[in-house]
Amino acid sequence: MLSLILIPFISAFIGYFTNWIAIKMLFHPKKPVNVLGIYIQGIFPKRQAQFAQKLGVLVASELIHFDEIAAKLKDPEQLKALNPTIEAHIDSFLRVRLKEKIPVVAMFIGDNTINKLKDGMMDEINVLLPEVIDQYTQGLGRKIDIEKMVTEKVAAFSSDKLEEILQAIMKKEFRFVEILGGVVGFLIGLLQVAITWLQ
Repeated sequence: MLSLILIPFISAFIGYFTNWIAIKMLFHPKKPVNVLGIYIQGIFPKRQAQFAQKLGVLVASELIHFDEIAAKLKDPEQLKALNPTIEAHIDSFLRVRLKEKIPVVAMFIGDNTINKLKDGMMDEINVLLPEVIDQYTQGLGRKIDIEKMVTEKVAAFSSDKLEEILQAIMKKEFRFVEILGGVVGFLIGLLQVAITWLQ
C-alpha cells in the first residue's frame, strides 16, 4: 500500500528533476565534453553564433526602423518640448554672447529688436528642425548596420553573460516548465496507481 502511495510522488520528483536537468543543459556544459565518444555541449553555448545572427536579423527587420525613430522625434509635442531650451539659448546668445563678440552691436540692439530676432529664428528653427531630423536619421540608417551590430554584440558575450541575460528574461518560464514536469509526473503516477489498483 505504501509503495502505491509513493508512486505519484516519485513520478512527480522524476518529472521535476528531468525538466530541471533539461533546462540546465540549455546552458551547460559550456564547453564540449566527451562522454563515451559523444561530445555534449549546452544548446545556447553551442549555437550562440546562430542565435546572435537570428537575433540581429529580428532586431533589424522588426524592432528598429529609422523612419519610425524620425517620426517620433518629429512629433509636434516632442518638438514643442524643445522650444524653451532652444529659445533660452538664442536669448542668451543675442543678449550676452553676441554683444561680447561684437560690442558695437549693443548700441543698436535693444529688447524689442532682440525679441523680434528671437521670434524670427524660432520660426525658422521650427521649420528646419524636422528636415534636419529626417536627413540625420536617414544618414544614420545608411551608416549603421543594426543587424551586424547586434549580431557581433551577442556573439561576443561570454557563455556566463548569455546565460545571465536569458535567465533574467525567462526565469519565470523556466520555473513553470520545472513545476509542470512535477505536476505531469504526479498525474502519471496517479494513473499508474489507478491501473495497478484496478488489476
